[in-house]
Amino acid sequence: MTTLPLLGAAMSLDTLETLRDWLIADQRDLELQDFSEAEVLCGDWTPLVARAKALLQDYEGRLGIHGPFWGLSLANPDFEMRALVARRMLQGLEVCEALGASQMVIHSPYTTWDHNNLDNYPGARGRVVALVRETLAEAVRRAEEIGVTLVIENIEDRDTDARCLLADSFDSPAVAVSVDTGHAHYAHDATGAPPVDYFIRRAGERLRHVHLQDADGYADRHWGIGQGTINWPSVFDAVAPLEGRARLILELRDHGQILSSARWLAEQGLAR
Repeated sequence: MTTLPLLGAAMSLDTLETLRDWLIADQRDLELQDFSEAEVLCGDWTPLVARAKALLQDYEGRLGIHGPFWGLSLANPDFEMRALVARRMLQGLEVCEALGASQMVIHSPYTTWDHNNLDNYPGARGRVVALVRETLAEAVRRAEEIGVTLVIENIEDRDTDARCLLADSFDSPAVAVSVDTGHAHYAHDATGAPPVDYFIRRAGERLRHVHLQDADGYADRHWGIGQGTINWPSVFDAVAPLEGRARLILELRDHGQILSSARWLAEQGLAR
């Protein structure tokens, strides 16, 4: 009998205090989301790390963080802005090293505008890749040194492959791909992108992280699983060949729905 995939979750340290036993009982994957703000990364975040370590005594699951992303484009054409983005990525990796985290989520540079215009300007596709490679060059080297994988999450991506080819361009075990189900569902319904399961299948062996959230295809809802219109059996069919190599992370606006979403998926026979 095939073992159902094990769910993990994204949460703050405040939520971790209430869900610690659920996580540790099955050593579920955890993504901490307290370290994405510039105010945190530029300040003294060591008390947050100390608090996390205290809460995670006896935890042996796979730990990651959501890296910085607000206002940060990996393909920013302004060289001074790229330097700032590069610094933020390194700050995130400093947190990973202090926590012992092995994964950091970062955001795709591709926009809806890109999809319709990258082939409208000669060399535009290659320029995006070159800019991202310049921005992330030092971060990728550092991630390799400390054993962290940067997973590039789809945001506005309409093209299932551009982000994957970008990850491939680094030729590094420290760069892989993430799929956010709600973002993919929005792109499908609002911009004509393929459905969610196509994003997952096209990522293939590059996929090392999935944000699980339900949505209506109109906005980035982060609803509890079962509250939107995503076809969940197709999503889990697409994930199955990876046999646990991709972390399945519930990322919900209301952290109080993490357990109810996990129960819903268990009742559907899709995950545990």
